[in-house]
Amino acid sequence: MKSIPLETMEAMSKQVTVYSSDCEGDSLSVVVNQPQQEVAIDAPIVASCNNRIRPLLDAVDKLRHLMVMKEGIQLPTIVVVGDQSSGKSSVLESLAGINLPRGQGICTRVPLVMRLQHQQIPEPELYLEFNGKTVQTNESGISEAINLATDEIAGNGKGVSNTPLTLVVKKLGVPDLTMVDLPGITRVPVHGQPENIYEQIAGMIMEYIKPDESIILNVLSATVDFSICESIRMSQQVDKKGDRTPAVVTKVDKAPEGLLEKVTADDVNVGLGYVCVRNQIVEKINDKLNSSLSEFNKLPKTFTSIAEAMTAFMGIIAASKESLRKIILRGEFDEYPDDQKMHCSARLVEMINQCSQEMQNHRSSDLKKNFLMDEISVLDEAIKGIRLPNFLPHSVFIALLCKKVDSISSMPMEFVEKVWTYIEGVVIDVLMSHSDNYHQLQIATRRAGLNLVAKMKQQSLNWVMEIIQMEKLTDYTCNPENLLESSKLMAKQDKFMADVFNAKISPAIIYLEGFGEVEVVRLREHKHVVPQAYDLKARMTAYWKIVLRRLVDSLALHLQLSVHNLVDKELEKEIVNELLMNSHGGGITIGCWEE
Repeated sequence: MKSIPLETMEAMSKQVTVYSSDCEGDSLSVVVNQPQQEVAIDAPIVASCNNRIRPLLDAVDKLRHLMVMKEGIQLPTIVVVGDQSSGKSSVLESLAGINLPRGQGICTRVPLVMRLQHQQIPEPELYLEFNGKTVQTNESGISEAINLATDEIAGNGKGVSNTPLTLVVKKLGVPDLTMVDLPGITRVPVHGQPENIYEQIAGMIMEYIKPDESIILNVLSATVDFSICESIRMSQQVDKKGDRTPAVVTKVDKAPEGLLEKVTADDVNVGLGYVCVRNQIVEKINDKLNSSLSEFNKLPKTFTSIAEAMTAFMGIIAASKESLRKIILRGEFDEYPDDQKMHCSARLVEMINQCSQEMQNHRSSDLKKNFLMDEISVLDEAIKGIRLPNFLPHSVFIALLCKKVDSISSMPMEFVEKVWTYIEGVVIDVLMSHSDNYHQLQIATRRAGLNLVAKMKQQSLNWVMEIIQMEKLTDYTCNPENLLESSKLMAKQDKFMADVFNAKISPAIIYLEGFGEVEVVRLREHKHVVPQAYDLKARMTAYWKIVLRRLVDSLALHLQLSVHNLVDKELEKEIVNELLMNSHGGGITIGCWEE
């Protein structure tokens, strides 16, 4: 790996004069030599630090701008990585003092190189560099500018690109840092994203964190188990001792008990320690609450007091919850007798039955098509090992099972997407109906409903991924029908073998009880493995019925539990939080460094 001598970087930076903004502060700043430029006089210790460090930082930035990393020359880099929605944006916003793009799903789609430079001038200077051009912007328009630049680099969809976008922030009070913000790790591609979105993002992250010169800044949510964070796993692959891995723990105000023990134990080997991030300070919280009270004062004139407004608000919540209980949980539709869309229980049962039927009709469940050929294909590979003949390895059954599960794995995911899209429509219709007379409350209520359904849909998608993985891990059931069904099919094996290899008749099609009419011509070419293939087919046929029923049952039970939690536990809490904490489209920003 190539490296750059210290003398070279110092030589590249001779055109820069360095000074400090404030002898009492920690930040350093740079002024390029220009005619009539006013030079500040700093304390000797600060000036000495600036004279040595700032030119090196500028030299590194210039080399990065020249794309020397593509030539194999690695530069010192702070790489910010984390799972999707882990709080990376809040951390970076706190450092830069600007608003970055936010939204549902993946927001950062290209490597965002943030160059922060402290300057003495109060007026900030911001600009973007990409595709060989520079675009000036300002603090209010930075999010839109980043989105437009990202669309130009990575396209208008939801895909990602490895082409970097540089954001230069010259501002009073920001630390002198250069960081690379990478896309958040997502495991499930959403509509508009390529199927290999995880592999693309993982490859991009590994490219940036693999060099020994990279500092890997992991952003972790306090609400999750650190050991299952994908960013931690990737860091450990390239930095096993944690010598260049610090971590920022976000959302500590929402953390469960035991966070202190989890951080101090350091089970995931974060060698450079943790920094915890919490909500804004109490004064800002009070300011936001006061702003929320001011919002109440703007309600229609029929409200003569805060108490009256709160009474109306609680009435909306109570009425909405009762309507949702009737529509979703109890299957009553007297409130919407002619609107079949709102007959929720019936529609959900239809969706479950449709999902079950589609999985039953999937090609993986077709017992007659290419009869025994899939099994023979797997066995031909398995019998090449050094082992006794006529013994069926358990790995053969698992390999065939994984293949069948993979073939239907998208169907439960599509079912979850479809169900939650439908539930979202029902919930929003009910909330809008009960808050129709209160426009100010209606806005917050609608936003809360959308946010809650999106959150619960993601939880369901994660859960479906888990049960799919469980089905692929091993074969197990305590259902006695599995043994009865497989034994019944195995009882037909001798007659089947005799019919297939009947030298006098050599039939092309044979009727086999439990399967129907099956083609057997190609089986005669694999006489040595047909008995084992039939044994594998009988076991898999019986077990596959159990797997499909178990998936459908699990989906139905999970759906029932989720809608119960939505109506009885989460809805009121989400609406109250949205109204009190997120008025004016803002909210309490989580990102103040804890001292």
